[in-house]
Amino acid sequence: MDQTKIAVDIFNKLATVYQDKFMDVSLYYDSLDVFCQSIPKQNAEILELACGPGNITKYLLEKRPDFKILGTDLAPKMIELAQINNPTAKFQLLDCRDVNKINAKFDAIVCGFGLPYLSKEDAIQFITDAGNQLNSNGVLYISTMEDDNSKSGFKTGSTGDKMYQNFHQADYLTKALEDNGFKIINLQRKNYFYNEQDTTDLIIIATK
Repeated sequence: MDQTKIAVDIFNKLATVYQDKFMDVSLYYDSLDVFCQSIPKQNAEILELACGPGNITKYLLEKRPDFKILGTDLAPKMIELAQINNPTAKFQLLDCRDVNKINAKFDAIVCGFGLPYLSKEDAIQFITDAGNQLNSNGVLYISTMEDDNSKSGFKTGSTGDKMYQNFHQADYLTKALEDNGFKIINLQRKNYFYNEQDTTDLIIIATK
């Protein structure tokens, strides 16, 4: 069973529903502000992975109109919405596991809630690959649902669709960051009610 294909199909089908539910990213303003403040360079090149309908992109451009953002996602419908919501940014289809196939380096990389769709091994590899795509002093922003990784599995959403979701732990994510030469500058947790249950969102910002 191809978990990635299932996720892409569901996100394509529910792109507008997802947009209506998650376009408001005010819960994460504080961490996104830290991210913006960590990039003093003007006209910085930013790569966003798993951009969805461009909700994070929209806030970043409101705070920093100078950012040059390339947003990527695996769901074509999400890319369409992201481009409509952010006409000044660029978007393209890309699996975040293929970040090292982009022939460019960036001043910062954002992956907001892309990790729940990556296994533990893929998440650790992603941190290595993202580090290789960053310029010196580059910034990495990642967020995920935090819980014991063994609790990962197929979850049924409010629409009745089943999708595999990976929970990740701060211990192995922070170790992977440190092993790849990152310095963690911000780590926070937020309580969030998702899928009719309380979850903990983990947000980590690190510099290379």
